[in-house]
Amino acid sequence: MKQKLAFVFSLLILASGAFAQMKNSGSSKKGSLIGIHFNSLDITTPQKFKDNSDSKTLTPFKEQDFGFSLSYWHGLTSHLDLSIRANLMFHDYESLDRNSYTTKTNQTGVELEPALNAFLFNNQSVFNAFLTAGIGGGYYTGKAGLYVPTGVGLQANFNQATYVMLQAQYRFTLDKTVLKDNLFYSLGVATRIGSGVPKVVPPPPPPVVVDRDGDGVLDSLDKCPDVAGLAALQGCPDRDGDGIADGDDKCPDVAGLAKYEGCPIPDTDGDGVNDEQDKCPAVKGLARYQGCPIPDTDNDGVNDEEDKCPSRPGPASNMGCPEIAKEVIEKINFAAKNIFFATGSAKLLPKSFKSLNEVAGLLAADESLTIQIDGHTDITGKPEKNQTLSEARAASVKQYLVSKGLADTRANTAGFGSDKPVADNKTAAGRAKNRRTEMTVKNF
Repeated sequence: MKQKLAFVFSLLILASGAFAQMKNSGSSKKGSLIGIHFNSLDITTPQKFKDNSDSKTLTPFKEQDFGFSLSYWHGLTSHLDLSIRANLMFHDYESLDRNSYTTKTNQTGVELEPALNAFLFNNQSVFNAFLTAGIGGGYYTGKAGLYVPTGVGLQANFNQATYVMLQAQYRFTLDKTVLKDNLFYSLGVATRIGSGVPKVVPPPPPPVVVDRDGDGVLDSLDKCPDVAGLAALQGCPDRDGDGIADGDDKCPDVAGLAKYEGCPIPDTDGDGVNDEQDKCPAVKGLARYQGCPIPDTDNDGVNDEEDKCPSRPGPASNMGCPEIAKEVIEKINFAAKNIFFATGSAKLLPKSFKSLNEVAGLLAADESLTIQIDGHTDITGKPEKNQTLSEARAASVKQYLVSKGLADTRANTAGFGSDKPVADNKTAAGRAKNRRTEMTVKNF
């Protein structure tokens, strides 16, 4: 008896828990229903299982006892119903339940059975499964007894007005002298009574959406409600697409940066190098010098790109190099006129050595100087031979200077044959002038 009562209480607690979990559901609950049911009763099967009978099978339907029920149903929540059933059952209580074999005829049992029914889905579902637990009492051929109905059911919903219900219960007796544990099956239909399906209060209408400029940003959030714009800019336009709203952009038609208030990076000196990259933002310059002018390292007024002597100041007339002393130039020109060769040969004559020694001394005194040595002939002889001779004589002069300590790289030579006469080759005096060596000194 105690185990059965504990089981009942457990079911009631379970049902209460289900009620607590479902009570906040938004779906409508059942109204009030009146139902009628066809029932069958099976006391044999539970006894087979209890007595460890070899035949543990359900009693065939035709061997069961039958009856009818009237029921009242009322929804407590969308997932929990209360039902009260009045059962009229025809069964041989005397001989089958009380081991008395005096009548062996069916008697009438009258039962009243309140129960809670917990549903898997809300009441609006077309098909729904449920659990049942309750307490029942009946009067059976002169004796009254209590029992506990527990079971499962399946409900079909027809527009929340009519329900078809199929149930299966195991009913625990609380007094074995009155009746035995039994299986109870029921098929019935219940229909709504009263005013019908409860009215569902419709939700309030959605607020009116206002977006005057049609940009997808509501006017309540749109900083520019009358001009179509971008959601990222709170509904304001950005004509140049630089991410700065036109109202905040000082250059709305030219893409720029926020730190320049929407304008491009400035170029103060207009040299094509923006101020952020320009090391001389107030002076026009070149990109290759990071916006600065071409440098003039020696400050001689000739920029380094044109200055052949960028570290030594000099006039532009001398490519930015210092001017060579007039005295040095005159001495070298004089020495050039006193260079002599053997006739038809590149061999220097000894009387040339004094002049060349003086040239070597001048070049040693100023290492910034270089010398260009050019050989020339008169028109006598074949041009090819004259060209070769002029080149050889210039090379002889260089070789002599190098032998006196001049670096090879500081002297260059060239031969022009008879191509550059300075006098008339028709006269002996003219031809003598054309047979010459020229020396030009430079410092770049």
